[in-house]
Amino acid sequence: MKKYINYIGILLIGLLLGWLLFGGTSKEKTKHNHDKLTEINQMWTCSMHPQIMKEEPGSCPICGMDLILAESNSDGLLVEQFELTENAIALANIQTSIVGNGTIDDNSIKLTGEIVENENTTATISAHFNARIEKLYIKSLGQYVEKGEAIAEVYSPELIAAQQELIATYRSKETEPKLYTAVKSKFNNWMIHDAQLEQIVQTAKVNTKFTIYSHVSGVVTEIFINEGAHMMDGKPIFKVSNLNTVWANFNVYENQIDLFHTGQEIEINTNASRNKCLKAKVDFMDPILNKKTRTLTLRAVLKNKDKVFKPGMFITGNVQVIKTENKIVTIPSSAVLWTGERSVVYLKTKPDQNVFELQEVVLGNKIGDGYELLEGLAIGNEIVTNGTFTVDAAAQLKGKKSMMNKGSSEVGTDREADVEMNNDFLSKENKHSAINNSLEISKKFQEGLHTVFNDYVNLKDAFTKENSENIYLASRSMLNDLSKVDIKLLSNSKAYTYWLSLAKELKSSITTIAATAEIKVQRARFKQLSSQLLNAVQFFGVNEIVYVKFCPMADNDQGAYWLSKEKKIANPYFGKAMHNCGEVVQEIEY
Repeated sequence: MKKYINYIGILLIGLLLGWLLFGGTSKEKTKHNHDKLTEINQMWTCSMHPQIMKEEPGSCPICGMDLILAESNSDGLLVEQFELTENAIALANIQTSIVGNGTIDDNSIKLTGEIVENENTTATISAHFNARIEKLYIKSLGQYVEKGEAIAEVYSPELIAAQQELIATYRSKETEPKLYTAVKSKFNNWMIHDAQLEQIVQTAKVNTKFTIYSHVSGVVTEIFINEGAHMMDGKPIFKVSNLNTVWANFNVYENQIDLFHTGQEIEINTNASRNKCLKAKVDFMDPILNKKTRTLTLRAVLKNKDKVFKPGMFITGNVQVIKTENKIVTIPSSAVLWTGERSVVYLKTKPDQNVFELQEVVLGNKIGDGYELLEGLAIGNEIVTNGTFTVDAAAQLKGKKSMMNKGSSEVGTDREADVEMNNDFLSKENKHSAINNSLEISKKFQEGLHTVFNDYVNLKDAFTKENSENIYLASRSMLNDLSKVDIKLLSNSKAYTYWLSLAKELKSSITTIAATAEIKVQRARFKQLSSQLLNAVQFFGVNEIVYVKFCPMADNDQGAYWLSKEKKIANPYFGKAMHNCGEVVQEIEY
């Protein structure tokens, strides 16, 4: 018995020593690994602005407060990912598609371009002697000039001396015919007609004012001089073009060059004659690439007997896709949001969860109803193709990367509010958006914002009609009504902070539009104003259906959005030049 007690004692002592030697180490090792993992996953945020997320401690870039440790993400999502509930997906009618499953219905690439003069039929009327323009008969661009038509009346001391010399040599031409011929040839080199010379020698009178004539026929496309100016020998006076044929110039992206070749058929359409489709052949491809746009020019020569095509007119061209070994992958245009600097889509990162994340993409030419995908996604990725703006609004509300926000850790004062999206308010019976419900926006505040929206629509119409007076009046009215929107009606403190920042941005954009008469500057600011008001409509609502529209050619092909009350396209960025350019990309119904 005593022997068994000794064995048990030895065993207990062994277990105790084992725990002391290895148990503590294992625990410490586990604790150390846990601390190390925690350290790796630690993010620092601001208690007042939780959209700020940084990997190191410091101060908030918005309010300056010290950053604190962010709570660990128990749902297993990455920093820039966010999740929407099934109710949110259903209410916003958010739909997704798989990249690579799309088909090209018309099997064609859509190009954008412009009508320009055929340089092979263009001529420049230049000065052949020094003179002062006393009277100019060419008054405006587009004026048609016939060969032999008077173009200007000039005063030239050089011509006066030459006329005196002509009269003197004419009197002695019987004895010195060569001298007379030489002086006459001087006038011929100056493009002065024989009939004018005959009048001079017959009347023996020197003309102090001399009429010069056009030696070609065509439409005036450029004027280089005006009345009272001094024209110099060899300098251009104006340029004319025979518009019986014109060039259709299209931009081709660098990576698309191998899809095109001379002799290829191209279908050309214009906004001026949308029911007409002209077929032409690719005549020329520029061998030199434009370094700024990374495109080259593809050209077709068009017959223009009825003068349907006007230089400066925007056109579109459809070219059948050439079959290549590499498959062309496209994504629907409804999936893409353009910011002016980049193109973005929303990627559904988990097939069994409604988890989304912003993804930048590089796009090529427009093909059918979509765009060719060059970079940013892989075949098999799932992206949002309907309700993209709603998903973007949710991303902004959650402080994640979004269309107007490149990164949550880089959020500036334009995203000073972090308004949480409360999906508990979502239901099919609810006529308002999740955003409105979660923020409890008062109807009076929405009425004030609706008045501002009405002013914006008037401003948009003024840009469409290119009416500078109405642009000024509408912007002043919008500025006045913006000041009447009562921020005190926002009971939610976070909504209050957000509107405070957003109203400041709106005021800045509207003030710039009202303060300048340069329409290019106004339109550039109108683009910013449209994005800012879009945020306001998404977040607060105006109790009216708002149509979000997009023009890919605005802002030097960077693209721009605008808002409207109706589906019909009326482009504010081009006015009459491209009145119908654009498409409806979203309907906001709250």
